[in-house]
Amino acid sequence: MIQANILGELHQIQELIIALVEDLDEKSFRSQYHPDLSPPGWHLGHCVYTECYWLQEVVRGDNRVTAALEALYTPARTPRPERGGLLPDLDHLLRWAQQQYTDNLEFLANLAPPYTEHALFRENYLPLFLIQHHSQHYETMLMVLTERELSGDHSGYEVRHTLQPAAPDHETRSIAAGHYRVGGEAPCAFDNEMPPQQAELGPFDIAIRPTSNAEFLCFMEEGGYRQRDLWSEAGWQYRCDREIRQPGHWRQNTKGDWYGVALRGPCDLAPEEPVFGISWHEAQAYAKWVRGRLPHEHQWEVACRLHQLESTGRVWEWCGNAFYPYAGFRAFPYPEYSTTWFDDNHFSLRGGSLHTRPPVRRPSFRNFYEPEKRHIFAGLRPAF
Repeated sequence: MIQANILGELHQIQELIIALVEDLDEKSFRSQYHPDLSPPGWHLGHCVYTECYWLQEVVRGDNRVTAALEALYTPARTPRPERGGLLPDLDHLLRWAQQQYTDNLEFLANLAPPYTEHALFRENYLPLFLIQHHSQHYETMLMVLTERELSGDHSGYEVRHTLQPAAPDHETRSIAAGHYRVGGEAPCAFDNEMPPQQAELGPFDIAIRPTSNAEFLCFMEEGGYRQRDLWSEAGWQYRCDREIRQPGHWRQNTKGDWYGVALRGPCDLAPEEPVFGISWHEAQAYAKWVRGRLPHEHQWEVACRLHQLESTGRVWEWCGNAFYPYAGFRAFPYPEYSTTWFDDNHFSLRGGSLHTRPPVRRPSFRNFYEPEKRHIFAGLRPAF
């Protein structure tokens, strides 16, 4: 039997995803606002399809719902620019989503033999997997809606409190050399978090807090985006090609004041809040500017487990290493979740953002993106 609290979590994230789409008009729900992001309506359809695939097709052998939708909602089958035009009407999608979600919850609430013996229900793995899958798409949908706001003209925004630069805060915590446990455990951990490892680390220092808006402005005003020696060859080429000179969601008004654009539109940049909207290249350049580096993800995880980090979960934090398989890695429940991204061109992030749901907030959770991505809610915390 699936515990009531797990069913409650699944129902909650289902409702949250539906609510994001319910508030949109017909054009917005099928529009693509960023080359790397799908339309909001596609994410809803994909989450419903994913539930039906595992609960109906895989577990029960019934593909009546999924067969006709496989091409649209399987990411590899339909390019992002084509997805919006293939979506059904908004009202139809919402009604269908609600009905399928209700049916799937009813199946789980009344789970009975022979399905209770299915390997995917061992330790409640499948409902926990779906909760986390949907939670990740919920955050991605918030990225989409942020990009929608960024597409507007907010140049007339009047800043109430002008952001001023602040010298970097060098307060750190020292972590002694040693062998430390890293990684996650079933049933919640994803395949790339397992099996748990013993990491041998040398001594290191790590910033207590993530880099703030005011500190990053100091980097900008002292020429951080113009100093070639702070950047890797690939990073410098990236910066020049895209003419980047500030975080992705920062804008300047007609008076030259910096402000941010978030889900609800333009807003003042709080000086003490962690900077986000920066790529791995920018994070690496900033870390070098403060005579530090980006931490290895195991250093970050160990410091987090030892309760040495403040303000975790405010922004995703770029780490210095490429995303890679742990020793003893075994793909589960399908190879493409992780193995596709072990390509030396995706870098690990840790911690979570303000928009990250609790089910994926854990020290061992590994996020991963290509080094040029700036649409994610990502900042940094230097190590030394």
